[in-house]
Amino acid sequence: MQIIKDLKNVSDPLKNAVVTIGNFDGVHLGHQALFHQLIEKAESINGISVVITFEPHPIRVINSNKHFPLITLYEQKVELIGTTGVDTLICISFTSEFSAISARVFVKEILCDLIGMKTIIVGQDYSFGRDREGDISLLKEMAPSHGFEVIVSGWIGVNGSRISSTKIRNLVREGKVEETKKLLGRHYQVRGRVVRGRDRGGKLLGFPTANLVLYDELCPKAGVYAVIVEHDDIPYNGVANIGYSPTFQEGQFGVEAHILDFDKAIYDQPIRLNFVRRLRDEKKFSGPESLAAQISQDIEKARDLLANE
Repeated sequence: MQIIKDLKNVSDPLKNAVVTIGNFDGVHLGHQALFHQLIEKAESINGISVVITFEPHPIRVINSNKHFPLITLYEQKVELIGTTGVDTLICISFTSEFSAISARVFVKEILCDLIGMKTIIVGQDYSFGRDREGDISLLKEMAPSHGFEVIVSGWIGVNGSRISSTKIRNLVREGKVEETKKLLGRHYQVRGRVVRGRDRGGKLLGFPTANLVLYDELCPKAGVYAVIVEHDDIPYNGVANIGYSPTFQEGQFGVEAHILDFDKAIYDQPIRLNFVRRLRDEKKFSGPESLAAQISQDIEKARDLLANE
């Protein structure tokens, strides 16, 4: 997949460009279906399939006072889109100046003149441009005079319910990570760097943990989870704890993972946690001994669960 990191890097219009546009946070099954439709259409007209997305997420620019955690950060989004077979990904640098561009100017000067769009495929509720003034009606109005086709894609559902990034975000916040897999087509993942923690996992409890600083992603609800940990692209089974370690009454939020059958030193290295299932709430124990006994049970439960993954 060709990656064009800014519009200024588009030197010439692309051949018979078939375009879709969106934030695609999560790259969920609905997005994936749209990309496959895009690819099929491009192949049918001997053209190039083009996904256009934005960095940073527009909400982070338009409403800078509101923190908006993402399901997939840019790096992971690019990786996931690349696996679909799309020809070209264009990332538009989203700024306050860009947000002021009118919908008509965006279609004519950027999509048609610069990128060479011949077909655009969008969802039923697609809107764009300054104050979201552009919509499907505007696209269909401009299409004949600017020489492009508009295709409106139907929504993709699971059990009769539409897949959406908002729904996935809510499920993650509720800790229902096994439900997110049905919408994402994969386990929900966070990425982080391993840092030195409070040094009690191994010495005090007998279960060494990798303490993570997350890369500003949406974090699942506090609790204990069965996870698949990726380090250097190798998967390992594990148990992760998200929360405030109430047994030790420190009140400091943390994410830590005990990686099963693993003894490497990985400080300052990146790892990825894929959440398979929430095992239990985080709770306060009478002391380290009772906590260690519960962790042993969590590990055995996770081993049984992950054996089928």
